[in-house]
Amino acid sequence: MPIGDASRTQADDQKPILVEQDGFLLAEAEEFSEQSMTEKRAFYVTSAMQTPDVTPDGDDPHWKNASGKSYLEVLPDTRRTHADKLLKAENFSDLPGKLAVLKYQVQITNPGRYYVWVRAYSTGSEDNGIHVGLDGTWPPSGQRMQWCDGKKSWRWESKQRTEQQHCGEPYKIYLDIEKSGAHTIEFSMREDGFEFDQWLLTTDREFIPEERRK
Repeated sequence: MPIGDASRTQADDQKPILVEQDGFLLAEAEEFSEQSMTEKRAFYVTSAMQTPDVTPDGDDPHWKNASGKSYLEVLPDTRRTHADKLLKAENFSDLPGKLAVLKYQVQITNPGRYYVWVRAYSTGSEDNGIHVGLDGTWPPSGQRMQWCDGKKSWRWESKQRTEQQHCGEPYKIYLDIEKSGAHTIEFSMREDGFEFDQWLLTTDREFIPEERRK
């Protein structure tokens, strides 16, 4: 299935409600309806028209090859390599839902197991992780999304960091949506400096984004 725009509906002055069709939903990272837990870190929009006035930020903007020439980045970014000090609950959180939480309103018609893919940009070893949750819960299958390949480029990935494989294992990042209707998909920071362009849900376990097939 090629990646295309998912259907959207607009409710008053709220952000679009993202609508799943035939077991597939694609969203822009900037389409979040709410952000919370931003006292220490937050997601900021970077685009051709704006650059966040937040420091430190250890790399240049990467909007040129981002979808819609716009993306989100977790800032400030104080830990980019292993040599930088790790501060739990500040520049790193292995616990989901604790730092910089984004919420997206979605409408699901076909309940089931949805595999989660995210398009991200990683420049170093400490800006390549995020968590995903559902309706205020953070299941083990949504924790520690990880990127190792495709450094310094936008790359779709769906892998979970495990003790056996630090660069991530496929098929382990998913959300079990048991009922049709309105749901909230959530993402929260694992590492600061994370750059977030798009995300998608699919019931097809073997799905690979078209960009990755080239």
